[in-house]
Amino acid sequence: MPVFHAHIPAGRYSPEQKRALADALNQSLVQALGIPEGDRFIMIGEHGENELFLDPTFMDMRRSGDAMIITLMLGAHRPLEDKRAVAAAINRLVVEALHVSPDDIFIALIPVPNENFSFGRGELQLADVAPRW
Repeated sequence: MPVFHAHIPAGRYSPEQKRALADALNQSLVQALGIPEGDRFIMIGEHGENELFLDPTFMDMRRSGDAMIITLMLGAHRPLEDKRAVAAAINRLVVEALHVSPDDIFIALIPVPNENFSFGRGELQLADVAPRW
């Protein structure tokens, strides 16, 4: 049920690199949280030079033109140790997949109550059940 949205610079990454990015994001959930591989909901949006603004040095980073923002909506039940694990896995796997600097990956985790997810049919499939993973 986690949902990714990767905001990347327009024209910077090839279709193959975008697929590698999506695969890395999916694997971060599998490795860090034990999420099934089929629980794969990923959007990749490209933004032009006047649409994506990342300060190059904020928080002592050294961001380049490869910098991106990755948001992840995930179940609000997740404890801090899960959030740390998934953020570290996202960074490590995206760096490996795209050969970018770890400083170029800004991550925002957005907690969402499980009952707010619909997997289709207009139903809230998780509204009356405990989280399975």
